[in-house]
Amino acid sequence: MHLVQILLPLADNQGRPLPRKHFAAIQRELTKRFSGLTAYSRAPAEGHWRPRKETKREEIIVYEVMDSAFDVRWWRRYRRRLEGLFRQESVIIRAQQTEIL
Repeated sequence: MHLVQILLPLADNQGRPLPRKHFAAIQRELTKRFSGLTAYSRAPAEGHWRPRKETKREEIIVYEVMDSAFDVRWWRRYRRRLEGLFRQESVIIRAQQTEIL
């Protein structure tokens, strides 16, 4: 079993808010595919990174699913699709092997 987290920004690289319908569609799609989803959306998390001398900041939402048939190729294609949809240079999707207790 893998725990997969998707970190999505609430705005594009120019600071324009992203359409809420994109987030709703992702929630529906992941819930259908993985039979459930956790969305950390009440108080958006903050992402900070320093690509050059200036530190960048953005608000993000985190979606989390449990994937029992983890397919890294599928997740890489999905990441590229999200990058286009959310107008991002890079979307972070991270996975870790986990055990349900």
